Amino acid sequence: MKITGVRPWLVKARSSYWGEYLFVEVSTDAGISGWGEITSTTRIANRALCSILQQVGEQISGEDPSQIERLWHKLFRGFTYMGSRGAACEAVSAIDIALWDIRGKALGLPVYELLGGAVRSEISLYTHPDQSKFTSREGIVAEIRAIVDSGHTGLKFDPFAYQGEREQRDGYLDGGLTRKDERDAADLTALIRETAGPHIDVLIDAHGRFDVPTAIRLCRTLEEAGKIDWFEEPCPPESLDALRQVREKVSAAISWGERGHTKWDFAPVLEGRLTDYIMPDVTWTGGITELKKISALAEAYYVPISPHDAGGPVNILAGAHVMMTVPNFYKLETSSWDLSGYNELMHTRLDNANGTLKLPRVPGLGIEMNRDYLEANEVELA
Repeated sequence: MKITGVRPWLVKARSSYWGEYLFVEVSTDAGISGWGEITSTTRIANRALCSILQQVGEQISGEDPSQIERLWHKLFRGFTYMGSRGAACEAVSAIDIALWDIRGKALGLPVYELLGGAVRSEISLYTHPDQSKFTSREGIVAEIRAIVDSGHTGLKFDPFAYQGEREQRDGYLDGGLTRKDERDAADLTALIRETAGPHIDVLIDAHGRFDVPTAIRLCRTLEEAGKIDWFEEPCPPESLDALRQVREKVSAAISWGERGHTKWDFAPVLEGRLTDYIMPDVTWTGGITELKKISALAEAYYVPISPHDAGGPVNILAGAHVMMTVPNFYKLETSSWDLSGYNELMHTRLDNANGTLKLPRVPGLGIEMNRDYLEANEVELA
């Protein structure tokens, strides 16, 4: 079997927070195709990745898709002068996920069987409320109760005032937050904790945007307000010293890693005892191959792993297949407690009843994309 093509699919979708997903299809001369995903959080990044993937396709055309480890290194080292973080690693991730999908289909086995077999029967999830409904106390309570009633045992939200327009305008943030916004965040967190009850994990996402003293202050405030279960990415990812300073001054558990790329980013964080949880994104950190290795690295430190997800269904399924085989698994993230929004993208239906994802025992990732929808909603690239 030989690889014959790599096609990026940038498609418009209502279920995407950013209005689009970036999927990748790898085709072979045996008629078997595999699917990957690298949806980014900005339109400019998605379009840049499409261009990179076209070059990647030329690099692996004619290669044997079963040689996943070799192709991972061939592609990764092809970007050596760009560094290992960012777009290059994400392109490798998409191809890697698709190659595992092909391998599973060729052998008639689910991907998790190829990774050592299952150590659990289903995947526990944590999810997000729809914060567009947070316009009143009643709206907040209704949304949180809907999540609890759906059977999820963990939820995550960002309680801090949105500053995206300022970031887009100025190009950077100073890392601060006003006292009023801090108080509003505390009030929201307290209400969500009260509504969710004591048995639900309440997780805070700081989105890596605060300076050291602000992150410390905010974390302490939310610890007092809502008995939070983790404080995620308190500072930008470039400085591990900043992460260390925050960790030394707060009591809440720290979660880190959605902006971490490959095992080489995670090794110093684990060695330095800088986090309680790690949360690599399978579509950004290096694919299924690398997520499995990072998981094993974390297992040596008894640090739980909780894969990040800000994308579409391929992201969820790729992470879930790895977590089926990982002893030190906490929960898998989904962007919504209701996954039916993905139905327009694929013929497969994701089963997350009672807050857990059930993987059917079918070959590959177990996903059949809706090609008619993809073609009808593909974004034209200049």
